[in-house]
Amino acid sequence: MHDDIFSDEVTSDPYSYFGQLREEDPVHWNSKYKAWIVTSYEHVTNIMRHPELYSSAFWKNDPSGAFPPIRPEDEDHFRFVTNVISKWIIQLDPPDHTRVRTELHPYFTPKAVERWRPMVNQIINQLMSDLEDMTEIDLMLDFATPLPVLAITRFMGISEQDSGTVKTLSRSLTLIARTEQDRMGALANGIKELTDVLEKEIKKRENNLTEDLLSIMVRAQQKGIYSRDEVVANAMFMLFAGHETTINLICNGVLAFILNPDQWKILRQDPSMIYNATEECLRYDSPVKRSQRLPTTDTCLGGNTLRKGDRVFAVLSSANRDPKKFDYPEKFNITRHPNPHIAFGGGIHHCLGVSIARMEGQEAFLALSKRFKSLSLKNESLEYQPTFNTRSLKALPVSWR
Repeated sequence: MHDDIFSDEVTSDPYSYFGQLREEDPVHWNSKYKAWIVTSYEHVTNIMRHPELYSSAFWKNDPSGAFPPIRPEDEDHFRFVTNVISKWIIQLDPPDHTRVRTELHPYFTPKAVERWRPMVNQIINQLMSDLEDMTEIDLMLDFATPLPVLAITRFMGISEQDSGTVKTLSRSLTLIARTEQDRMGALANGIKELTDVLEKEIKKRENNLTEDLLSIMVRAQQKGIYSRDEVVANAMFMLFAGHETTINLICNGVLAFILNPDQWKILRQDPSMIYNATEECLRYDSPVKRSQRLPTTDTCLGGNTLRKGDRVFAVLSSANRDPKKFDYPEKFNITRHPNPHIAFGGGIHHCLGVSIARMEGQEAFLALSKRFKSLSLKNESLEYQPTFNTRSLKALPVSWR
C-alpha cells in the first residue's frame, strides 16, 4: 500500500484504495502526510462520538501547519485563512460549538425545513423548464449546481441577482484541501471578497431583521452571543457547505443510477422509494470523504497509540462501505433497510444542514425520475477534483429519453 492519498488512482477510485486499507490496516499511519487514516465503521464512529478525545479545532491547533503542504511564501495567506476557518462551527469544540449551534438549530429542524420544500420545487421546475428542449446537458453545471446555490441564497436572504457572485466566491473555498501548493493566495482572496459581500448583507439587516438565516445570526450578535467575526465566518460556511455537498449528492447519486439502471426503474415505478433512495445515494458515494480531528491526549484506537496533536482523518465514505456493517456494501440498492450510514458525520458535529440536504436530494431525484425514463453518460471517462475532502466530479455530461 502506498501513502499517496492524492494520486490519480485514489482520486478516481477511492473505494478500492480505502477498502484495502480498511481490510489490512483500518487505523493506518500515513508516513507521507504524517496522519492517521481511519477507515472502518467501528473506529470512525468511535471518533465521532468522543469529542472529548478527538478535537474538531483542526485548523486552529494542527501543529503541522497546512494540509496538504503549501509554499513557504504563502504562510501569511495561510494564517489569514486559518483565522476565518477556525471560527466555522465544524471547527469548534464545546463550549463554543454548543453556543454557536444552539442559536442555529431551530432553523434546521426537519419541521422548520419542510416549509422550504415548495420553494425548492419551484426552483427545480424552473430549471427543468429551461432544459425542456434539450436532449443532453452537463447535469452538474445546468442542474445540480444552480439548485442548491439558489436554495441556500434564499435561505440566507440573499437576492437572486447576487447568487451568481456568491456561487463563484463560495466555490473558491473548494481550494481548502486541494493539492496545489500555491492555492492559499486564491483562497485568501476568495474569502476576502466573500467577506465584503456578507458585510454588506449584514449591514442591511442591522436595523431591518427578518426571519432569514443571516438575520438569525445577526440577531445572535446583537444579543452578545456571537461576535461579528463569527457571524461572517459562519455565514460563509453556510453558503459553502449549503451548496457544495448537495451538488456532490445530486451528481454522485445520478451517476449511481445511470450505472445501475435497474434501481432507476424501481424508483420510477415506486416514487415512495425516494426516501430510501436518497439515503442509499448518501451511503454509496458519499458527498464528503472524510472528517478531521486532533487527539486531545494520547489515546488508543485499533491497537495503535495516537499521540496528542496527531492528525486523524476519519474516512466517512470508507466506513459507509464497511462489510462488517452493511450487507453487500459495494452494491447500490435503494431498497436497503436499515441504512445507518454516516455520510453526515455523527455525534455533536452531526451535519446541521442534514434535513435541507436530504430534502433537496429527494426532490431533485424525484423530479428527474418523473421526467426521464432513462439517463446515460455522454462521456464514459469522468474526472474528479483532486481533493481528500469531498467526492466531487468536475462535470457530468448526460443525455436522456
